[in-house]
Amino acid sequence: MTTGAPRRELSEVLVHRRTGAYHLLTLVAPTIAGIARAGQFVGLQPGTDRPFLLRRPFSIHRVEYGQGFGTLEIVFDVVGPGTEVLSALRPHDTVDVLGPLGRPFWIPDEPRSCLLVGGGYGVAPLFFLAEELRMRGCRIDFVVGASTTDRLFKAIEAKRLGRTAVITTEDGSTGQRGVVTDAMPALMAQARTEMVYACGPMPMLMAVSRIAGAAGAACQVSVEELMACGTGICYSCVIPTRNGQQGSHMTRSCVDGPVLDGAAIAWEEVAVS
Repeated sequence: MTTGAPRRELSEVLVHRRTGAYHLLTLVAPTIAGIARAGQFVGLQPGTDRPFLLRRPFSIHRVEYGQGFGTLEIVFDVVGPGTEVLSALRPHDTVDVLGPLGRPFWIPDEPRSCLLVGGGYGVAPLFFLAEELRMRGCRIDFVVGASTTDRLFKAIEAKRLGRTAVITTEDGSTGQRGVVTDAMPALMAQARTEMVYACGPMPMLMAVSRIAGAAGAACQVSVEELMACGTGICYSCVIPTRNGQQGSHMTRSCVDGPVLDGAAIAWEEVAVS
C-alpha cells in the first residue's frame, strides 16, 4: 500500500449501521482506500439537496483494499446538522469524499511493545493502527474508555486484537470505574510499553502524553481540533507546539497532524476543558 496526494471520490454507501451510541458508514472508495494509512482522515460533504459550505472531517476506522475494490469505514456521533444529514444516509446513497488527509501514525520498523489508548469513538482509528502494528510483529495492548457503556466503541474487539485490553467507564457500568489514564501506569509497567498511541478528547490526550513521558515511552496522539478546510488553508485548527529554545509556534492539525508527538505539544498553552 502506498501513500499519495488526496483524491476526491463520489462514494456509494455500502453499509450504514449503529454500534452503541454511534453510526458506522462503509463507503466504496477504492482510490482513497488504496493509499490511506492509519491516523489519516477524510473530509465528507454531507449532502447535495442541502449543500454545506465545509466538509466534515472523520478519522478512518478501517479500510479493505484489493484488486478492483476498496472500502473505508468512518464512525461518528450526531452532534450537529452535518452529522444529522450523514445519519440519514442509506445503502446506495452517494457521498462526496476527499482523502486521505493529514499525517498518519508512525509505525516502528521493528517489533515494539505498543499501548493503544482511546476514549469514546475516538478509539476508532486505533483499530486500523492495530492491524498495521500486528503486521510489524508488535505487541499490542489496549485501554478503551468512555463515560458509560453505550459510549464505548468495540471494546470486545479490542480484547480480541490486544495481548491485554483494559476497559474503563466513568460510571463503572463496564470494566473498571474511572478513566483510561487510571489504568495506564500498571499496564505499561507490566507490558514494558515502549510506544503509546492515543486518540480522544484533548484533556485525555494531555494526560496520556504526560504519563507516557514520565514512563520514558514515546507518545503519538491524534488531536481533535475543529477543522474548517481540512487542507491547511484556513489555519482554524492550529495547536501550539514547542520550537526548541524559541518557545512555541502554531502547527496546523489538518496537514502537520492530526498525529503529533505528544511531547512536542505545548499543553500548557492548549485550551482544554
